[in-house]
Formats: sequence, C-alpha cells, structure tokens
Amino acid sequence: MKMLTASDVEGAGPRLVLGKGDRLTPLARDRAKELGVELVRADEPVTAGAGRTSAVPAALIAPAAVRAVSAPVQAVQTPSAGSRFVLPPSGVMYRRNALGPGFTAMGPKHRPKAAVVGAGHVGAMTALRLAESNLFSSVALVDVVPGLAAGLALDIWHGAGLYGFSTTLEGSDDLAVLSGADYIVITAGKARQPGMSRTDLTAINAAIIEGVCKAIRIHAPESTVVVVTNPLEEMTHLAARYTGFADERVIGMAGVLDTARFCSLVALTGQAKPQEVRALALGSHGPEMVIPLSQAFVRDKPIESVLDAETLKGIVERTRESGGEVVKLLQKGSAYFSPAESAATMVHAMVLDSGDVLAACVRSRMAFGVRDTRVGLPVRLGPRGAKEIVTLALRSDEQRALQAAAARIGVRIDALDKPT
Repeated sequence: MKMLTASDVEGAGPRLVLGKGDRLTPLARDRAKELGVELVRADEPVTAGAGRTSAVPAALIAPAAVRAVSAPVQAVQTPSAGSRFVLPPSGVMYRRNALGPGFTAMGPKHRPKAAVVGAGHVGAMTALRLAESNLFSSVALVDVVPGLAAGLALDIWHGAGLYGFSTTLEGSDDLAVLSGADYIVITAGKARQPGMSRTDLTAINAAIIEGVCKAIRIHAPESTVVVVTNPLEEMTHLAARYTGFADERVIGMAGVLDTARFCSLVALTGQAKPQEVRALALGSHGPEMVIPLSQAFVRDKPIESVLDAETLKGIVERTRESGGEVVKLLQKGSAYFSPAESAATMVHAMVLDSGDVLAACVRSRMAFGVRDTRVGLPVRLGPRGAKEIVTLALRSDEQRALQAAAARIGVRIDALDKPT
C-alpha cells in the first residue's frame, strides 16, 4: 500500500494502475482528471479489445510507452551562446484530450522554468527528474564543457515519448541560458574521490560557486536556488553571499538525501519498507549529522520500540558514512541517483507548495537555540523557498547535539569569511 502523488499521475502515461490498498492524494486525483489519465485497480478487469476484458497482474504493470507526435528535433546553434541545444515541446500530452497547446496545470503564464547548473551525473539525473515531472514549462541544463549539456538535453528529449512529458529542454555552455529561471539547482563542482573528505573540496568548489552565483544574480535575479555542491553548508553560505538573495531563497540539499539513506538502511533490518519509515536528518551533511530518534517512526510506532539501541546506533553511523561508502565502492565518482532524486523532491515541494516538512540547510537564526549559521533543520518549503523552520520537541541530548553541530559548522563558515 502506498500514497500516490501528482508526480505519479503525471508520469503514468494514459493509464495508472493502482495496487491493492494504494490511495491518491486529492491533488493527484485532480491531476488525473485534468490529464485524462485512466485510474485502474490492479485486480479489476480492463478493456483488452472489442468486447474482451482481462485482469492486469500487479507484477506485470509497467508505464506504457507513448509515441511522440511533435515535430522532429533540430539543433539550433547560436554563435553568441556557444554550444547550445533548444528543444521544442512534446506533443505526447495532447493525446486523449489531456493537455492542449498552451495549457498547463498552473495556467499558461504560471508554469515555472527550472535550471540545473552542472551536467555531471547528479545534474543530468536532476534535469531528467524535473523534466519528467511535467511541472515546468522548460528545464535548462548548463555546463562549462562545450556540447556536454546540449548532448544530454537531447538524450533526455529522445525519451520524452517514453516518459510522457511535455517539458521543453535546453542545453548550453553559456550561463545566460539561466535567464528567466524560477528554480535553479547547483550541482557544479569537483566530485569527491576515495579518501577525500567533503571539506577537501572547499577551495576549488568555492571558486566555482562564486562564478555561478554571480551569473545567477545577473540572469535569474528572482530565482530560488537549491545548492547540492559539497561541502554543502559552506557552499550554501557562499551561494547566499554571492547571489545576495534573501536567506529563504537559498537552501542546501542534504537533509532529504540523508533522511532517505537512513530510511533505506532501517529497511535492511526487515522491519519495514523504506517508505514506511519517517525521520529527519538534521545538522550537517557529514560528521555533525544529527538524526533525532525521538522524531523517527516505523509506520506509527516510535522507532526505538521497534529496533534496539545498538542497531539504531549502527544505522545512524552508517548513514553518516553512506556517501563515502558509495565513493569507495565506485572507486571513481560519487553517488548520483539518490542525490538527484533528493534535489528534485525539494523543487517539486516548492512548486506544488505541498506543505511537506523536509530537512534542508538554511540559515538558522537561532532556531532550536543553535548558533546563527547555515545548518540542516526541519523546514516547510513554499514557492519562494523556505517558508518556515518547523519546531520539533527534541530531547535534551538531541538539542545539544544539534547545537554542537551548528557551532562546528559555524567555525568553518567563519573561516570562509576571513580575508586571505
């Protein structure tokens, strides 16, 4: 049993088959009606030709491939903009009286533009997840390597009919492509290598963040920025400084990823599925990570009543080291599937104004009694970024751990602000 959201409906194609006990959010049901998506229960008969019906086994259900009916894609080389690829909208959503030309769920003038800076694995996967959500009029992908973003944008577009999205895509090596973006995800930066800590990346990635954020200030002054580049807290602080944006419009992606990792590791005990675990990873995206177990649940049971203290301690420690574990196994490169999904989740929550409480790196402003710095806290996201920091009833030891994490992060950020 699972709760299906609007994103599940928008990526389903002409028919969405619900498993036993599956439910839809009100928004998801509305989107199904708007898009003409047929809702079918897995154990109910569906039409299989004239006068015939057949049951659909849940194990055999897969998204249908949809044929795109749009015009052939053509490259548009713009000398002043370097290597660039502009892609037209897909016609796949015009089927079955779903979306007509110019129509969007938010109205023709309010479907936002998203952009991703950095076309590495995380950036490319984030662009895909944003495009296939169908929440955006367009997604721009930009990278300094000539042709890289354009090629990946084209590759993503080639699957538009299979994914069933109508989002336009644009790839470029010119940061001017960010113009008009409402949401920008920054993944650009050097990736961690085996034996390298996140803080080892500080100097080189700080220079990259400076250049990117100054371009954002020029080309997308009204955007909201999600920072993925490591070391996360320091880069989020620098992004706020170099853009000059209000604090709520510059947030770091770490807590969503670390929370997901914790939930997946709890599931390895066999006590629950990952989606049945609720928790929040606060503090830092590293050694100062704080996972308050008082706020963690397996289904509706406190997690401490399901798993013993020693097991939970091991899971928390492994969560802190999960990124390094992936790096070590890969030997070259770092995690990208789950980081990309986490970044996209944050942007989706902002666009939909879902009211979900997520962990994100924000300016604390003394919330929870912690130092005023950039630190992972529970926040409610809205269309313009962090709407509010949500108060949790932490135990005294959890409160102290979060305060200590903020203090250590603050020292590192102070070092960035000192003149060299």
